[in-house]
Amino acid sequence: MRNLTLKQLRYFEALARHGHFGRAAEACAISQPALSVQIKDLEASLGTGLFERGPRAVRLTRFGEEFALRAREILRAVDDLGDLARAAREDLAGPLRIGVIPTIAPYLLPSLLGALTRRHPRLDVHVRETLTPRLVQELDEGRIDTALVALPVSEPAFAEVALFTERMLLVRPAGEADAPVPAPEALRGMRLLLLEEGHCFRDQALSFCNIGAGRPQEGLEGSALATLVQMVGAGLGVTLIPEMAVPVETRSAPVSVARFAAPEPARTVGMIWRRSSPLAGQLMQVAEAVREAGETVRDAALAAEAAPAA
Repeated sequence: MRNLTLKQLRYFEALARHGHFGRAAEACAISQPALSVQIKDLEASLGTGLFERGPRAVRLTRFGEEFALRAREILRAVDDLGDLARAAREDLAGPLRIGVIPTIAPYLLPSLLGALTRRHPRLDVHVRETLTPRLVQELDEGRIDTALVALPVSEPAFAEVALFTERMLLVRPAGEADAPVPAPEALRGMRLLLLEEGHCFRDQALSFCNIGAGRPQEGLEGSALATLVQMVGAGLGVTLIPEMAVPVETRSAPVSVARFAAPEPARTVGMIWRRSSPLAGQLMQVAEAVREAGETVRDAALAAEAAPAA
C-alpha cells in the first residue's frame, strides 16, 4: 500500500460526510473530476472500495465506515497539532471556527465579531449557524472549535462555560398590550406559536408552559423567530422570544411585548468546546468577549423596552 496523504483523507472525509461528489468537491474547493481521481487513487492504494456509487449519491461500504472512523481520528489529531502551535502564541491569531444557534446568531454576532476584531486583529473568525444537535456533532468531529448554545448540553467530552442569562418574553398582538399577562399554564390553552422541531428554544418554551414536547401545535410553527413575530402581528397567536431578539424582531410588527411574573422564564447562554482542545486558554478569552457582548446586547434590549414608557 502506497503512503496515504492527508489531502486524500480530507477529500475522503468530505465525500463520506456529504454523500455526493458535487457537494464534497465544492466543500473542498476542487473540481468534481479531481475529487473523483483522488478517491479512486485512495481506493487503489487500499486495494478495496470505500464507497458504493449510485446515480444520485454515494454511500460508504462496510470497510468505508470503519475507515471513516479512523480517518476522522487522524484528521482531528492533525488539527490538534495546529491548535497546539496556536496555543503557544500569546495572542489570538489564525482561523477560529465558531458555531452558533439561530436564536443567538442574528442578535449577538454583530456586537461580538466587532469586539473580537478590535481586540484580536489577526484572528480570522469563521461562523457556522445551525441547530444544537448539528453543532454538537461538528464539534465532536473537530469541524468547529467552539459553539455558542443554550446550556446545559451535558456532553462529558465538552467543557461548558455559562456566560449570561436572558429572560424569555411574551409577544402578543398590539391590541392586547393592556391585557393581563397570562400565567404559564394559561398558555396551554392559547395558540402558542413555536419554532420547528430541533430548536432548543422550542423545547424551553414548551417546558415553561408545561407542555409535552410531542404535543401538536396545529401546524403553527416557524423556522425563525422573525416568522413567529410576524405571525403574531397577523393575529395568529402568541409566542415567546429571548430578550436580545426584541429590538430586532418587534420593531416592524404590530405586536406588544410583556414580561411574565416571577419567576420569569430564562435561558443560560454559554460556550462549549472539546475538553481535549489545546485552544482551551484562548477560548476562555473568546468566552469573556462573548460575555461582554451578550451583556451589552441585553442591556440595549432592556433600554429599548423601557424607552416608550419614559
